[in-house]
Amino acid sequence: MAQARKNKTSDKKSSICLSGTLCENMAQARVVLLPIPAVGHIMSMLEMAKLLHRYHFSVTVLMVPVPTTFPVGDYIATIAASGLDIDFRHIQPVDPPKDADGPEHFISAYMEKQNHHIKSALHDLLRSGDSPLAALIVDLFATGAIDVAAELGVPCYVYFASNAAFLALMLYLPTLEEKFPVEFEEMEEEVRVPGVCPIPPISMPSPFMRKKSGRYTCFVHHGRRYSELKGIVVNTFTDLEPATLRALDEGLCAPGRRTPPMYPVGPLIAREEGEKSRQQECVAWLDGQPARSVVFLCFGSKGCFNAAQVGEIAAGLECSGCRFLWALRVASEEVLGMRKPADAKLEEVLPEGFLERTKARGMVWPSWAPQAEILAHRSVGGFVTHCGWNSCLESLQCGVPLLGWPLYAEQHSNAVVMEEEMGVALQLKVERANDNFVKAEELERGVRTLMGKSKEGE
Repeated sequence: MAQARKNKTSDKKSSICLSGTLCENMAQARVVLLPIPAVGHIMSMLEMAKLLHRYHFSVTVLMVPVPTTFPVGDYIATIAASGLDIDFRHIQPVDPPKDADGPEHFISAYMEKQNHHIKSALHDLLRSGDSPLAALIVDLFATGAIDVAAELGVPCYVYFASNAAFLALMLYLPTLEEKFPVEFEEMEEEVRVPGVCPIPPISMPSPFMRKKSGRYTCFVHHGRRYSELKGIVVNTFTDLEPATLRALDEGLCAPGRRTPPMYPVGPLIAREEGEKSRQQECVAWLDGQPARSVVFLCFGSKGCFNAAQVGEIAAGLECSGCRFLWALRVASEEVLGMRKPADAKLEEVLPEGFLERTKARGMVWPSWAPQAEILAHRSVGGFVTHCGWNSCLESLQCGVPLLGWPLYAEQHSNAVVMEEEMGVALQLKVERANDNFVKAEELERGVRTLMGKSKEGE
């Protein structure tokens, strides 16, 4: 665990200390965490809860009742039964917002509507007097709770589950708006943000690609509210993003506005608990493969594909000649503008004869896969990924190079940073205007390059 460092301008009397040593007067204090109900955010923030517990804080997690695309109930139950001083309080549901413009806009508005229940939960904790309430740490989309915390006199922080580069980009949006009022895809020059490698306009995060949308304006709104925070806790570490963290520390990413102290506390990586026995079959298959010989394809909790794209992936893998483990999930119904993944019925979605032709060197896993365990396996030598930040951290920890196939959120800019700034990834040529489509020959090229002995792959 990289040691967190304090911003040069941070208040030395900050109510919460994340720098590795706790103030004596804060021993046994309680911290309240407020995640949004999305699997990547919840699991990452629960790792933050474990870290706080390690430093002798009591932790209460406020759970907001919105269905997720992946059941985290078992994971939460495991933590609740672990004996750690981490308890879960379930907030009452509210009516969902109407006319939300995309998932980020929806969840931002939904969390705002929860303020009354959040205030009630915090008030109960303050009134109980069991332990002093040191801080409220909220998800990056839950800045409405800043007002609740201020009213109750509780220091408020944001837990930023993505990387420092995306945080810098988000804080710099108002400045970019002044410099370049046109849509990003209309720009001819690369997007330059202090401390971040140049980002091609076509690789800007998905919510930023339509400036008149609620998705874009909610990011601008949250970024502006960050100036009111006591601090920002980021799931990264200094050696990984030194230039970006330095630019953030120096306030270069939010000119004219206050930049709160930065606390890099990563890498916080969730370990899946209580895996189903059937999930272990794909790991057992890896046991019989040569070291560093298998390319693993997996696309996160929301990654899924239509029939045409499944056919292209199958053709690309077959022609590559490489060993592969493919976690395949297919698109089902659409929720808030995003397709919901479902387990695949292989005989219905794969090209005829594909499984038979590739059975000696490949396996298709039609469900959720234990990604962290697979990446840590000695047989895995490459990772085709959507470049979600949790997945990037897992691959870095396991020393597995990436082939970026971004799909949504900030994944397109993550792919650029992982390749250009960190040098640990290659990128596929993605037809972004065509639902991030990748042709068979492009996937074949990328996999061969990543797994082969080419100079680019090395």
